[in-house]
Amino acid sequence: MKNFARTALPLLAVAALYAPLSQAEAMHYQLNPEHTSVIVSWNHFGFSKPTADIPDASGTLVFDKDHPEQSRVDVTLPVSKIDSHVAALTKEFKGAEYFDTAKYPTATFHSTKVVAKGDNKFDVEGNLTLKGITKPVTLHATLNKQGEHPMVKKQAIGFDATGTIKRSDFKLDKYVPAVGDEVMLTLSTEAYAK
Repeated sequence: MKNFARTALPLLAVAALYAPLSQAEAMHYQLNPEHTSVIVSWNHFGFSKPTADIPDASGTLVFDKDHPEQSRVDVTLPVSKIDSHVAALTKEFKGAEYFDTAKYPTATFHSTKVVAKGDNKFDVEGNLTLKGITKPVTLHATLNKQGEHPMVKKQAIGFDATGTIKRSDFKLDKYVPAVGDEVMLTLSTEAYAK
């Protein structure tokens, strides 16, 4: 027994020291606004599907590859900078009948649950707050890549995601139903390790 204790205990101690190193830890990232795009699109009287951009998104992302259910994301969208590429419509969007950006300059998304769907795909459930109203939203995300970024020489991660909201849920219902109530969200982002 003494011989066992003399040889086994040091080995157990060494194993205990190195065990945490063998387990992947959750990585913390900061979204890069320059490589993050948020595009919204809608049905316009059945004729077309126009788009608008919301630039300069910011936020944080925590990703745990081994335990994706422990991952989370928090994003702020400056809707005051929305651009429909049509000057008159952009001005209308910023007004009180739509986003009312003088009163509500930002929207936020805070995840509440991440579900791995296989093949680097995830459902990200969370709460979207827009125009002072909070509603649950699910984003369908795909992990594009995780690893060292060749330009910034930092650990990086990239995702694409899509989701759908009803604008009437957020009191953005002008011209519904002639102009579609459903709005498609398309996001693409790079984030760098903090």
